[in-house]
Amino acid sequence: MKKAIDTIKILGVEAINKANSGHPGIVLGAAPMAYTLFTKHLRVNPSVDKWINRDRFILSAGHGTGLLYPLLHLSGFDLSIDDLKDFRQVDSITPGHPESHLTPGVDVTTGPLGQGFAMAVGSALAETFLAAKYNQEKYPLFDHYTYVLCGDGDLQEGVTQEALSLAGHWKLKKLIVLFDSNDVQLDNMTSVAQSENIAERFVAANWNYLKVKDGNDVEAIDAAISQAKLSDKPTLIEVKTIIGQGATKQGTPNVHGAPLGHDIETVKTSLEWTEKDFVVPTEVYSCFEKNVKERGEDAYETWIKLYQDFCQEYPEIGTEIDRAIHGDFAINLKDFSDLIPTQPQATRISSGTIVDRISQLCPNWIGGSADLTGSTKAKGADGNYSHDHLTGRNINYGVREFAMGAINNGIYAHGGLLPFAGVFFVFADYMKPAIRMSSLMELPVIYIMSHDSIAVGEDGPTHQPIEQLAMLRAQPNLNVYRPADFKETLGSYYQAFQTKHTPSAILITRQNLPELSDTSAEKVNLGAYKVYGKDANNNIVILATGSEVHLAIAVAQKLEQEEKLQVKVVSMPSWELFERQTKAYRESLIEPTAFKVSIELGATFGWERYTSNNGLNIGIDTFGKSGPFQDVFNYFGISVDHITKKIIDKL
Repeated sequence: MKKAIDTIKILGVEAINKANSGHPGIVLGAAPMAYTLFTKHLRVNPSVDKWINRDRFILSAGHGTGLLYPLLHLSGFDLSIDDLKDFRQVDSITPGHPESHLTPGVDVTTGPLGQGFAMAVGSALAETFLAAKYNQEKYPLFDHYTYVLCGDGDLQEGVTQEALSLAGHWKLKKLIVLFDSNDVQLDNMTSVAQSENIAERFVAANWNYLKVKDGNDVEAIDAAISQAKLSDKPTLIEVKTIIGQGATKQGTPNVHGAPLGHDIETVKTSLEWTEKDFVVPTEVYSCFEKNVKERGEDAYETWIKLYQDFCQEYPEIGTEIDRAIHGDFAINLKDFSDLIPTQPQATRISSGTIVDRISQLCPNWIGGSADLTGSTKAKGADGNYSHDHLTGRNINYGVREFAMGAINNGIYAHGGLLPFAGVFFVFADYMKPAIRMSSLMELPVIYIMSHDSIAVGEDGPTHQPIEQLAMLRAQPNLNVYRPADFKETLGSYYQAFQTKHTPSAILITRQNLPELSDTSAEKVNLGAYKVYGKDANNNIVILATGSEVHLAIAVAQKLEQEEKLQVKVVSMPSWELFERQTKAYRESLIEPTAFKVSIELGATFGWERYTSNNGLNIGIDTFGKSGPFQDVFNYFGISVDHITKKIIDKL
């Protein structure tokens, strides 16, 4: 046991030293608890690392990859010694912080502190839902734990407080958090930044709290994890450790985030380590082979037999589970054709009817809003999820936008469910870090963002999004949709369901919009397409999105009638999808020789890529105003007459 723990420590600090970059403190301090979890409790199969019923291990303290990668290597995941030697190098599978789409054995991408903790809450929620929905008396198909290793920094992040509050409220008893409690963070001792009682904080949030006084006491850590499994609540196990134990500067901030350099010899001497660099004793491999790999493989084979027997007895449910596990959540447009409105309708209403129909068609579609369901219309089916109604598909997140986004990432990363999150668009600011992680992890979660412009009206500039649209469009691997009516809203959902590795943000209106004659659900896949005018040889091309498309058509008609100009209007629901079209299509749609105008109720930033420096971009580049939305429109000159005059003046 000692040699195994020492091997984890040495491999970690050797990798950090070779890279001349990394965090040795957590490696040396937390190795005993990580060893205990992996060899005595964690049930994983390194040969099938995404097995749905595996235990999850989430390193919320994502800077601790010097600890994680040796554990994965020793456990038998497809991570070699050479990969450890390539730690933090370009194109290696051992990056500075863990990336789930890149490294075998990594369940979620972590690093921004607190998000791993919150994603673990999502993972634990997914396990309870799937177990309640599918398990039968003889068939516990979904029965596993979610383990977290976190540090002081994680617990200081606000998203952790949001998430732990929900976890306690939901009584997620299979969520077990190991807290590497060493009283040190990067700048100083934790005492200079906090003084609350961690235990009382968690107990107040309906958690079980346990403490291990000595982080080197493997038996005590083992006993605490076993005790946590008996609780009817989530459990925080505070394990008191010494950061950088064995190094000259142990117990201080100086050992947190800098390679040990020559001080590695001090550590080796304290451990009586005599092996050459990156050499693993045979008996250590044997220890992990028996206690992690073989145990996990046996559990996997037992589960596969259980699943096969289940599918024979319940073939229809088995097919449903198989589709869910493989992320097959496709929808058909024809199943929504009866919902097209005959009267003007806000796209938030259109979105709500689509969400409801999806709930009927997709039993694994789950989500909710941040205390805004009545406004966003983004509501799940089958009642509210709670500890006594685990199959409810509407999640009441309360006013916790950041946690909602992170929890949804955890739900999707777990597998078997497709989550959505409803929010006012302006509060994308509150959940932006989670949206970014969705993109980085390549998780196709769906963000439903209503009240998407100054048409929010009386709530004023605090609730009127301006720069948020440019912010989301700037993010890599995120599809942003701003539909003009019901058909485009449906097309946005259809595309979101087709996408397997990219999240989607669907922006919808508070105000009613007309159902346009030439919009198309099918053509949303083009990103942009003509909705008015002739195909070519136009004097003016007007580009518009969402609620401004019908306004652009009215402007085009006025220009034609009064100025005898030939005008084409392009609806552009998704920049990202448009950029994937051929150059020939893009140039035929946005004619190089035409005068180009953009109309969008948000910041004009970015539109010059389509309108050029000589074009005209009509939008809102200041904060909004409070008042009835039509009065706000008039204040900002959002009218057919005003926009037409601006175009003529520019010409």
